[in-house]
Amino acid sequence: MSRKTGILASRWRLPARSCSSLATLSSRTRKSSSPEELPVVYVDNAKALGQICEHLSGVRRFALDTEFVGERTYYPKLEVIQVASREQVAIIDCRAVDKLDPFFELLANRRIQKVLHAAQQDVELFESITGQLPKPVIDTQIASALAGYGAQVGYAQLLEKLLGVTLEKSETLSDWSRRPLTKAQVSYAVDDVRYLLPLYEKLRARLTELERWDWVKEECARFEKQSRGLTVEPEEAYLRVRGRGSLRPKGLAVLRELAAWREHLARERNKPRVSVARDEALVEISRKAPTAVSGLRGLRAVRSREVERQAEAVIERVQAALALPKEEWPQPQPSQGPSAAPGVVELLQSVVRQFADEHSVSATMLATQAELQRLAARHNQGDGVHELRLMQGWRQQIVGAHLVSVLEGKATVSVDPSTRRLRVRGRKSTAAAPK
Repeated sequence: MSRKTGILASRWRLPARSCSSLATLSSRTRKSSSPEELPVVYVDNAKALGQICEHLSGVRRFALDTEFVGERTYYPKLEVIQVASREQVAIIDCRAVDKLDPFFELLANRRIQKVLHAAQQDVELFESITGQLPKPVIDTQIASALAGYGAQVGYAQLLEKLLGVTLEKSETLSDWSRRPLTKAQVSYAVDDVRYLLPLYEKLRARLTELERWDWVKEECARFEKQSRGLTVEPEEAYLRVRGRGSLRPKGLAVLRELAAWREHLARERNKPRVSVARDEALVEISRKAPTAVSGLRGLRAVRSREVERQAEAVIERVQAALALPKEEWPQPQPSQGPSAAPGVVELLQSVVRQFADEHSVSATMLATQAELQRLAARHNQGDGVHELRLMQGWRQQIVGAHLVSVLEGKATVSVDPSTRRLRVRGRKSTAAAPK
């Protein structure tokens, strides 16, 4: 099945300035036979929002996506919310609807599942607005990775593979802040959710057959807990600066002051952090720690006009950091302990790849190189590995315990002479099992 063009234009008209009409549909009435036949509702007033929220409050799950503009302001500006049930699609114009509280209440309703693809940016944006993450969430990108379709597979690619639907992505870089929205923009926004529930059902059926649906719920629950959020405390902003690992305590003290300065200024002026100063500039200033404006302007990485205009304030921050007692300087991230012997992490990676291949799961979904380094380091220290992600839940069952067995010498890794593939033989360790 390929996506038909012109469906939206023939069934729904976008007025020049406003779309106040709303065709409501109870979840207990009409059932559309295919995603292309779903009626489309444009929500641009409080009454229409209330009606769509009343409909969604009666469903078990709905598809969700957003369109936002993030490169101009400190917080991304939410412009459009797209939702779809099995009965209809709604496009919520966030510029036209003053208060979105009824919809935000739905996001907090734990009885209703929210289905998204590549959910992180969307849920973090909602958290920045409402103060809480939408729950519960099912991310079809995570589900597809656990179903064997590869890590971070795109939505359009999945639709083509599983549903035979080909999407046009001509509005990927569209300016969603302009009004009125064009028919092409609305069609694009509708397509981003109209197929999400059928995709969810396909993935759930496959994962249930593979006895992996609990894996998806485990990963999505972990995702909810570990979301970094968009709100950053200024005093902790330096922890998000790329390149800080190269700095010693003195440089980290300066970076902490500079990152807090950037955070305050960006938030106060509602500007992106990068428009105030890039990470590379903050790291270089922190490393050199100039105490005069002339020294600041001589640094190669300092090209930001904002930094030049705020040169005096930057130097004041540097001086304030240098005036701190050394015991108040931040310390570099603690070492993971003695590094593993040469070849150990590489061996663990080979084992991970083997088990990932056997289970049709992406190797990076199972364990990253950094996680294997932490595993080897903690095992060397005898410090226990229970809290590592690799040693919990489905990962521990598939590969984690085997990796510990290899490190303990209870299992051997060899090449099967008939298949020419790696094999792991020996007793699976129980030492890594969670208490």
